[in-house]
This record gives sequence, C-alpha cells and structure tokens, in this order.
Amino acid sequence: MRTKSIKKKTINVITLGCSKNLYDSEVLMGQLRANGKEVVAEAPKGDIIVINTCGFINNAKQESIDTILHYVDLKERGKVEKVYVTGCLSERYKPELEKEIPEVDQYFGTRDLPRLLKVLGADYKHELVGERLLTTPAHYAYMKISEGCDRPCSFCAIPLMRGGHKSTPIEDLVKQAESLAAKGVKELILIAQDLTYYGLDLYKKRELARLLTELVKVEGIEWIRLHYLYPAGFPEDVLDVMAREPKICKYVDIPLQHISDPILKSMRRGTTREKTDRLLALMREKVPGIAIRTTLIVGYPGETDEDFEILKEWVRQTRFDRLGCFTYSHEENTHAYQLKDDVPEEVKQARAAEIMAVQQRISEELNRQKVGKTFRVLIDRTEAGHYIGRTEFDSPDVDNEVLIPIESAEYLRIGDFYNVRITDSTEYDLIGEVV
Repeated sequence: MRTKSIKKKTINVITLGCSKNLYDSEVLMGQLRANGKEVVAEAPKGDIIVINTCGFINNAKQESIDTILHYVDLKERGKVEKVYVTGCLSERYKPELEKEIPEVDQYFGTRDLPRLLKVLGADYKHELVGERLLTTPAHYAYMKISEGCDRPCSFCAIPLMRGGHKSTPIEDLVKQAESLAAKGVKELILIAQDLTYYGLDLYKKRELARLLTELVKVEGIEWIRLHYLYPAGFPEDVLDVMAREPKICKYVDIPLQHISDPILKSMRRGTTREKTDRLLALMREKVPGIAIRTTLIVGYPGETDEDFEILKEWVRQTRFDRLGCFTYSHEENTHAYQLKDDVPEEVKQARAAEIMAVQQRISEELNRQKVGKTFRVLIDRTEAGHYIGRTEFDSPDVDNEVLIPIESAEYLRIGDFYNVRITDSTEYDLIGEVV
C-alpha cells in the first residue's frame, strides 16, 4: 500500500531595505534551514511568506506596505497560506499595522527572532550564532559587527527601531569571518548603524582598528570594506590600519548628511564644517588614493537657499568619489519632527537633482582619469554580453562597475580577481580588458 506523502511547506523570505536587513534575513534563513525547513529567498513561490520590512523613510515605508498588501492579496486568493511581517516597519508601527492590515497572520519586531522561529515551527539554535544562508553571490558577504545606535541625530528613527548600540565581541566576529572564508567568501563588507562606535560598550573604547587587525589574519579573506562610518569622534587609528593592511579596501562610506553649520547643529550631528573638512583631508593624507563615499540630505527643516548653495559648492570643491542624495523625510517621534517641514517637496526634489548633476560631472571626470590604468578587479556576474566586476573602490549595488566585453576575454570565473586595464569610461562605469 502506498503511503500519502506530506509535502514540506516552503518558506519564502522577502527582504526590503538595507544590507543590515539582508543580514538579518540570512540569519533567519540559516536558522530555518538548520531546523530542516525548506527556505527560499525572493522566489516566485512559497507557502509561507515572511516579509522583512524597512521603516526608515517614507519611500521605504510605502514599499514595505505595498509588499505586505501584495502578499495579503495572494493569501486572500488562496495562493499562499500564511503571511508574517518582521523588521523595522513592524517594530515601529506594529499596533497601527495590526489595525490597518489585520489579514497578516502575525507581526514581529527587530528583536523577535526566537519568537518568529517558534511560530514557523523552528527552534532558535544558539550554537548557530553567526551562521547564515547567504543570499549574496558566494564571493562576498555583509558582516554586521554591532546592532542599534546611540547617536542623537534629529532626523533618524533607527534608534526607535533598532535600540541602543550593542557590539559583537571580536572573537565572535573572527569566527564568523573564518566560517564565511571556508564557504568561499573573499570580500567582507562590515556594516553597522555606526562602525566607528564599535567596542565602546564592550571594551570602553573604540576598537574598530583592533577588530580590523584581527580580521585581516583570516585566510581566504582578501578584501575588507567599511560601510557607515560616523564622522564625529572618528577613530583615526582606523586610517593607520587601512594604510598598512592591503586587505582593507581603500574605501570609506561616511554619511555626512550636510555641511552648512546651522543645519549640522539642528541635525545634532556633533560636528562642524571645519571638523568635517579636516577629517576628509586627514583621510586623503593618511590613505593616498582612498575612495570616499558619502550620502547627503536636502530639504531638511529650515534649509535655506543659502544653506543649499553652501552644500552644492562644497560638493563641487570636495569631489567625492561616490555620492548619494536623499530628500528629507519628516519622521514622527524623531527630534526633527518638532520642527516645521517647511521645504516644499518639489524644492527638495529639485535640490537633490542639482546635487546629483554636480556629482555626475565629478564622477565622469574622475573615471576619465582612470583610462589607461590597470586595477585589480573582482568579477561579480555576467550581464548583457559583459563580465561585471568591481575595483576595491566600489561596493556592490551602489557604486561604479567595471564592464569587460565577454568576446574580448577568455573565460573569467565569477568570484575571482583579475588585473584589468581601463580602456574607456562613462559617468558611472569603467570599460576594460584583462591583462
């Protein structure tokens, strides 16, 4: 007699927002897989849907809500069985979400992983700390070195959603790096709300430099990249390690947000234009050739035409290698919510476009200077007749890429390094050939 087989339910994890959310989803999926669950990421299937949401700014919140509504509709039509929501939006707005979208089976916050696992029929396995199911290409991975934030920035809701700063011990991070290297990871991208705060809670001093000194010893890791470095109180010994250790990419992502002193003061950034300029000059002096990426906010309450012109001229003079620009989002329960959101939306958008136009010209000029030079390039993927790679000066998804025509190269392995001579350039990309 044939026994009836019971089909194993598939859990589909949908991730929205930043790389820190992606990391959290990978931890969740690693736990589920260890419990024998069938897990997929961002796939067009799944009996059970888990949506890891973002609640940072208006656009991100709307994307999260639209995604929830999409899967709730699929549930209503019998296409999926269950819909669970976790992450930042759920942490911040759980009561409102439960009221407005009650069709979701359950909502969870950013620190509810064991409870979410239990609902999904899995046990939280403490011995798996640091183990994840990677969703990035196999040769690079994000590594979160701390959670939460103690900074008082007026515009930011992250402390509301992620809580206070909490560093992961150095020895645990080294074990994570060793585990990732054993799986073939060659590039570690260190992430946190603020890398520079690392260690203050555990070791009573900033210890990012010591962490880097330990991570470069891990065999198999060839690049270590730093994301999200806060400018106030920047630990200068990090630059010494970067200059000394070839494994550490000459690259920093340092969100500066603005440069007009009245705006910086209102933003509660703890710095000034003079201090910021001094820090950028120090970076370029101590680490020659360093690529500096920043993000800016335009349209902050009280930002005058003069404040904006100061910002735009500063961008023109400073010549960042990489730059992104956001329009201010008026977030409830933040310090800046007490201020009047007095810059019209169309003015915000126009100012952001002006900043990006300035940056586009800078990027085009800087890329043109690279033509004829040779760089070590990590190959990420193939696309539209090209191998697509990156130099140490570029992070995945947000920065420039190096395009190598497939017909011009012998077979290149994804995840391997090659020396590439740059033959041409565009505003945001380089074209090259393997040498």
